[in-house]
Amino acid sequence: MNPLELVLTLYLIVVIVRIVLSWIPISYGSPLEGFAALIHALTEPVLGPVRRLLPPVRLGGMALDLSPIVVIVGIQILIAVVR
Repeated sequence: MNPLELVLTLYLIVVIVRIVLSWIPISYGSPLEGFAALIHALTEPVLGPVRRLLPPVRLGGMALDLSPIVVIVGIQILIAVVR
């Protein structure tokens, strides 16, 4: 595995962790608060612009954010190209 492929794979894992953390309610002062803030800071520079291009899909009273899916597919494509 070359270094670029490793970095892309690690970032893919970070995006997946962000998705999982979005399902967990994290309260102020929680031990996970700092970790969640770090994951958010690492992923938002990529997810934010994608979210602006592809706004969340409304599903009744909630919205589905498709930006992580687009980023995951993009990273998978980049990994395949690098290989």
